[in-house]
Amino acid sequence: MEQRLFTGIRPLYSSSKMNPNEIRIRIRMRDLIEPVVLRHAVDTTMQRYPYFCVELQKKDGQYVFVDNNRPVVISNSFHGVELNAEASNYHMVAFAYQDNWIIFDVFHGLTDGTGAYEVIRTLLYYYCSERYGVKLKEEGIRLAGDEISDEEWTDPVETATDLPTPVRSEIPKALSIIENAQLQDDTVKTVYSVAIDESEFMNFSMDNDGSPGTITALFLSRAVAKLFPNADDPIRVTLCVNQRKALHKPKAHHSLVGGAMLEYKEKMRKWPLDRQATAYRGMVFAQTMDETVLAGVNSLKGLTQMLLSKETDQERLGISAFIAKTTDEILTATVSYVGKANYKEAEKYIRDFRTWTGATGHYPCIEIAAVNGRFTLDFIQPFSSPLIVNAFLKELDDSGITYDLQDVAVLDVPNIRLPWSV
Repeated sequence: MEQRLFTGIRPLYSSSKMNPNEIRIRIRMRDLIEPVVLRHAVDTTMQRYPYFCVELQKKDGQYVFVDNNRPVVISNSFHGVELNAEASNYHMVAFAYQDNWIIFDVFHGLTDGTGAYEVIRTLLYYYCSERYGVKLKEEGIRLAGDEISDEEWTDPVETATDLPTPVRSEIPKALSIIENAQLQDDTVKTVYSVAIDESEFMNFSMDNDGSPGTITALFLSRAVAKLFPNADDPIRVTLCVNQRKALHKPKAHHSLVGGAMLEYKEKMRKWPLDRQATAYRGMVFAQTMDETVLAGVNSLKGLTQMLLSKETDQERLGISAFIAKTTDEILTATVSYVGKANYKEAEKYIRDFRTWTGATGHYPCIEIAAVNGRFTLDFIQPFSSPLIVNAFLKELDDSGITYDLQDVAVLDVPNIRLPWSV
């Protein structure tokens, strides 16, 4: 089956060798990885996701995904292999393993965190069942042999009609951490991974009228405000929003991510934390109402149609670069939380879970995962300085939240081979 890129076209043109637009999920299992069992699990898993077994091609000036029957590659390395290249059998997905880690790489234009979680849920079911000789429950897991509905295949943004008209307004420039901290010469992309007990963080969030996503965004906003108390530009954190609910397409596999902008207003800064959390929750509520989300979908659809109307890759790259620059200017940071992973009975075999993204922009992104009784917050930064992380951890300390800084790593995400750079 041939699939024209629609929602995937902007992530394609915003990808680069320096910032591959990719999701990397790293899972540390309880025991060393059995490569033969992993091979069986991957092969069976990919039978369930034929729309991820594709090759990128260009036809009549437009990019399409066509069926790719070559095996999905599994490499014995932490680095993995280049996507859309010979090393990955020209797939936009690949797996890797090392010691007791399993790694899943996928082009962000093919899916988002919600879609990637579905693949991991299936993979862990097959891998753990065979690796440990157990019969895990199948409920809530997509399995090979399932009937795959049209809803999983069809891009809901491309087919959406009667979308609300977006309100056009100028968004002022946001505080830039790099500029204010003078980190222009610090270009080592770095990930700080922080673990927090799930029940403790959930209880704290609920006690303060928030959610893990809004509380994380609030702690980050408070940390930035204390670091730069005299900055003139507003602190603005975007909390990622899953657009499937508003589109009434919960099974769609595509990259369907919008955002709720949370501005840490000057008048809020003297409020107690619970009142600040209530304000942030109100901002999220207002911006996640179906009408508002669909207006955002319409805006993104318009940008996509504009890109597709251009005839050359260079024109499209120019527009994408302008969009990226504009986005960088209006955001201080991003927080992304897919929701509780719910990997079912396989969770007891998981020791660590990390979510990395390759296209970091010029601002930090916190990826939140909730797996096996704890939250892991991956601070993905376009710089190495611990300035922001330390300020965030102080917010946790001041609120009596116990945490564990697990490790610090240079962001390592394999490249995506882009057709115009070949």
